[in-house]
Formats: sequence, structure tokens, C-alpha cells
Amino acid sequence: MTVRAADVVVTGLGATTPLGGDVASTWAGLLAGESGIGVIDEEWAGGLPVRIAARLRVEPTEVLDRVQARRLDRCEQIAIVAAREAWADAGRPEVQPERLAVVIGTATGGALSMLGQDDILEASGVRRVSPHTIPMLMANGPAAWVSIELGARGGAHTPVSACASGAEAIAMGLDLIRLGRADVVVAGGTEACIHPLPLAGFAQARAHSTRNDEPLRASRPFDTDREGFVIGEGAALVVLERAGFAAARGARVHAVLAGAGVSSDAHHITAAQQEGQVRAIRLALASAGLDPHEIGHVHAHATSTQLGDLTEAGSIAEAVGTHPVVTATKSMTGHLFGAAGAIGAVAAILALRDQVVPATVNLDRLDPEVKLDVVAGRSRPVALSAALTNSFGFGGHNASLVFTTG
Repeated sequence: MTVRAADVVVTGLGATTPLGGDVASTWAGLLAGESGIGVIDEEWAGGLPVRIAARLRVEPTEVLDRVQARRLDRCEQIAIVAAREAWADAGRPEVQPERLAVVIGTATGGALSMLGQDDILEASGVRRVSPHTIPMLMANGPAAWVSIELGARGGAHTPVSACASGAEAIAMGLDLIRLGRADVVVAGGTEACIHPLPLAGFAQARAHSTRNDEPLRASRPFDTDREGFVIGEGAALVVLERAGFAAARGARVHAVLAGAGVSSDAHHITAAQQEGQVRAIRLALASAGLDPHEIGHVHAHATSTQLGDLTEAGSIAEAVGTHPVVTATKSMTGHLFGAAGAIGAVAAILALRDQVVPATVNLDRLDPEVKLDVVAGRSRPVALSAALTNSFGFGGHNASLVFTTG
């Protein structure tokens, strides 16, 4: 790997997902084509039109101290779990606290705590509400708690841009290092909002799959029979470093974060626009100094909605071309909203490392309007030097990242 001192490199990876409690098990699950989607068997789901979700494979309370876990929202718990793994994977860099920053995106923040504490307030009165309610529900809680965990004094930031949040967080980490404001940044996304209200809302919007009798087959990006995404929960974080700083301490480098592009549609609150997506992709390529033909792999946002998948397929074809090998891992993990872009980044980095692209499961019949080389059936070995990841969110948020082998 050839890396310049001014480059921004990835030295640590951490994740907890519906496929596993760490990066290794999550990656193994993706390569094997496993699904983390299952039936919600709690009583509260009985009357809902949606009764499936992709829940964490390993509960964070099995990892965290009991007292600490009780004071944290679920999205904060899993952010800390992922941060600990990423930090350990990076070799626990010795960096001045003022040169260490944290950027963790989320779409809903502590939604579970807010809704749960409201239920307690209504049922039992104000004296039963937890004194930890506000730190548990605030969207910046995950970034704040991880900054406390690591002693990061270079800033604790929280992009809140729906399903683009995790990718925007990584893009912000790139900017912080390129601007000379930090030497090391822990960046990514976290989400935990499997609850009756979000499920009901997405069902009413006809965005969520209602294939309740076939949960393993419910998420099917780019397939002709796709009908909506499946809600998921999880977190993924990466450790970014100025390459010169990483080299000086002899750090192992997973990949180079070569570029990022962020745009907004200013068009519609939920309907994606191809022009904005194309602009984000082209900005990422320009930031990386790469031509479209140099991208060998695209990790698609592809949530399994009718319009969304077609819009992105057109954006990829226009901005990059039809040559890259494409995958959509939400077919296995479900849609992790604010964490989705970070999970995609980890998957793309590992695809570069291992020179293999996971298959998109449930892709029985490729939509004829999708003019892309989407991997189906089984993982495909591919010679790769550069990969692109896409993340698009309600509100018209678009974020693309480019990773290279150096």
C-alpha cells in the first residue's frame, strides 16, 4: 500500500449489527449471505401491519457495565461498544486529547428513551421519570459519551441527516483532519429505534416491507418484487488518522479515505432526486482525485424501495458507469438509518482488504431498469483498488465516500 503523509487513513474498525457483535462476525455474515431479520414476537407488535425487524445479534448489556448501561439510551450503548472495538483495533493511539475528535451521526438519537420515559410520565407521574432522561434522549449523546470514554477534547460532533448521517460523520472526520484540526477522529453512526411508533409511521408511509411471514426474504434491493425496507439497529465506527501520524506510530492501515462528497436536493422531503445524488458522487470522486473508471466497487444505499432503488441505479450509471461491481447489504442487515452509511463504509473497506464483494441476497430477478452489475447468489472475488459508498436520506441528504487501497 502506497500512502502519502497527507492522506487520511483508516486504522480502526468497530461494529455491532444484526449479524454480529463485532466487525469480524458481521463481515463473516455478509460474506455468507446470512440475514439478521426476524419476527418481532413481543405483544406490542401484534396489532401492527409491520412485525419484522433486524435486531442486534449481541445485546449491548452483555458487554457494558450494568450501572453504565442503565444510564444510557440503546443508541448510546451500542456506540460505545463499537467505539471500544474500533479504538482497540487501531492500537489505542496515543494522541493529545485536543487533537482527538469524535463525530457520530444518528437519525433519531435517543428515541427509545424519549418514548419510554413519556410512557412512564403518563402512567406513573413525574416522580417516576428518570433523572437521566435528557442525556439519554439527546441526539448528541452518543458522540458525547464516546468523547468522554476516549478523552477526546478536539470536538464531539453529531450530524443528523437521516439515513446519510453515518456517512456525513465520516466525511466530517475527513475534513477535520484535512483542515489540520485533528490528528485522529473516531467517526461513524449509531441507531436504535425499533418501536411501535416508527414502525407504524413507516408502514403508513408504505416505506416498510410487510412481508411478515417471510422475514428472511423481506429486504430485496434491486429485485422486481421489492416492496420496502426493513428497520434495523446497530452501530459502526472507524478510526481515521492523518497518514503521517499513523506511520510515525507504526499503525496498521486498513484503507485510505480518499474523498467524500455531500449534497442536498432541496427538492422533496422524502422523494430522492437523481441530480443531487450524482452531484454527491462526483464531488466524492473529485475530492479523491479519481476518474469514474477507477471505481471497481459500489456499496449501494439501496434500501429495497421501488423508487429509491431505481433512482440510485440511475445515479450510479450516470456518475460512475455500469462497470463497477455493486452490492446492497441492507438485504441482510436491514436499514440501520443513521448507522447505515457507517456500516456501508466498513463493508467497502473490508471488500478492498479481502478483494471480495458480498452478494445482495433475495435478488431473484433483477429489475430490468437497473443497468448495473449487482452481485447475486454468492460473494464474488474481484480485483479492487477503489470503492464508492452511497448514503441518501429523507430531507434530500446525499453523502458519498471513496476508499482506496493506497
